[in-house]
Amino acid sequence: MVEQVTEKDLWNKAIQLLSRREYSRGELTQKLGRMAEGLSIESVLGSLEEEGYLSDQRFTESFIRMRIGQGHGLIRIRFDLQRKGIANDLMQTVFEDMDIDWYELAVEQYRRKYSQPFSAGDYKERSKRMRFLSQRGFSMDEIQHAVASDHED
Repeated sequence: MVEQVTEKDLWNKAIQLLSRREYSRGELTQKLGRMAEGLSIESVLGSLEEEGYLSDQRFTESFIRMRIGQGHGLIRIRFDLQRKGIANDLMQTVFEDMDIDWYELAVEQYRRKYSQPFSAGDYKERSKRMRFLSQRGFSMDEIQHAVASDHED
């Protein structure tokens, strides 16, 4: 026998999820959609936002801080936020408010990974190091700045 899911059950599941970490509205829509066949998820999510339990702004700020701590760059963080259903204008606002120095972050990640400088003619090693930063989500300008900082010291 299949148990009928009510809006109260959706509310409780959402609160249970949000008690562990922040979620975006898109993520909760997807998670609750699996159990809410025919129910209005939007009304539950709307009431969660009104009560202050759900906030895309708060999620975005938290997510960006977490990813910066993991050493990711702007390109990678933007991509991940888009996948989680965050609007571009909200992302832009939060990035501007946080005022992050992506060049300094790229240098920090570069130095954390590579403590020894490479010789100027070793193009294979240079490519390897640049690829590492690229996969972390840094722009080419930031990557070149970080690699150039290797020879400034």
